[in-house]
Amino acid sequence: MIRTILEQISLWAIPVLLVGIPLIGMIRRIKVYDTFIEGAKEGFQVAVRIMPFLVGILVAIGMFRASGAMDLLTDALRPAMSAITFPPEIFPLAVLRPLSGSGSLALATDIIKRYGPDSLIARMAATMYGSSETLFYVLAVYFGAIGVKRTRHAIPSAIVGDIVAALVAVAICTWMF
Repeated sequence: MIRTILEQISLWAIPVLLVGIPLIGMIRRIKVYDTFIEGAKEGFQVAVRIMPFLVGILVAIGMFRASGAMDLLTDALRPAMSAITFPPEIFPLAVLRPLSGSGSLALATDIIKRYGPDSLIARMAATMYGSSETLFYVLAVYFGAIGVKRTRHAIPSAIVGDIVAALVAVAICTWMF
């Protein structure tokens, strides 16, 4: 029954929004098209303002991946990861996920192809990918969009959240599968 309800909601959600929002705007006598165009202009201006932040992040990620630093870091931390039963195979995903959405997706896909979709490692990678966010991209976009220069506790808090997400993903998958 719940599945049927969710299927109906997903089937009708977009058409209702596409018709409902302009209809409500017209009922309230709002010039829907003009308001849409103003919002699109603001969105373009935000995109231009955050472009330097995005380029910086992409360059840093490219340098980190191409330098071989990930392999060195994984090899150095292998004994510590073994002590806490954290698979070294998914450590690169834990490091890359906060930095790059597309890079971490490619890495998670590679892990799933290499170990098989039903393997414990693949399930851990998928759970880790789904339970964390591209932290530095989000901070660059949101803080860059509103002009925040000093992030204070946002970055350390988000890093702690990503570490917890990685550890809990491994623990839950180990416990459930």
